[in-house]
Amino acid sequence: MERIKEAVARAREARTTGVVTPTIGAEKPTATNQGKITYTQTRTVDIPVATWARNRVIAGLDDSEFVDSYKILRTQVLQRMKQNGWNALAVTSSKSGEGKSLTAVNLAITLAMEISQTVLLVDADLRNPSINALLGLEGTKGLSDYLLDDVPVSDLLVNPRGVERFVVLPGGRKLPNSSEMLSSPKMADLVDELKSRYPHRMVIFDLPPLLSRADALAFAPHVDAALLVIGDGEASVADVQHAATMLEGTNFLGTVLNKAGA
Repeated sequence: MERIKEAVARAREARTTGVVTPTIGAEKPTATNQGKITYTQTRTVDIPVATWARNRVIAGLDDSEFVDSYKILRTQVLQRMKQNGWNALAVTSSKSGEGKSLTAVNLAITLAMEISQTVLLVDADLRNPSINALLGLEGTKGLSDYLLDDVPVSDLLVNPRGVERFVVLPGGRKLPNSSEMLSSPKMADLVDELKSRYPHRMVIFDLPPLLSRADALAFAPHVDAALLVIGDGEASVADVQHAATMLEGTNFLGTVLNKAGA
């Protein structure tokens, strides 16, 4: 625990103010009411409450200490993004197992509760996509099917019923050549389209860990800013310092300390 706190402090001092969340709990989610939005192409699907509860997708819960932590994170992220006119955020970590995907999901849902914008969550961890499983969308096609098979994006987008301003572009099947796919011209064109189509949309990309492969570093130029998720007890000081250094060419919003107190 102390090692990670030290690493977070150093990352803050080197770059900018960090943000911290405590351990994610497993309380039972409830539906949220974001206002009425009608989707003409995006599929709206029902997801069992028990699935989200089991996977710790807690952002749609009634107030609790864990949900409040995500709301604080949301406020900090929105302030920085709006101040700079940014709308594309990457969420990554130094290595696997630190909770970046779960953080991305919960942050995206919390952002979608703001009535002034919609949120698109893109699973861009194509070698190990996990958003499908977290949201109970196993077997759903996604980004890899667009990149390899030209499946229209409109056929891939999913809206979990009850979170009306939240849309997901799943990862789809695993890709061994994920780095090449993420850095391809086709992917660059798609990102430009996703960022510019709707003026009040926030796009969050769940990226692979920085230290395990080149994917996140190759994709970083496409986003406006990045958050680094640090798993307490998972990352070392050297891991955090190395990852933060790798993000030097990207606007660095700060760090999210995950699993604290677990």
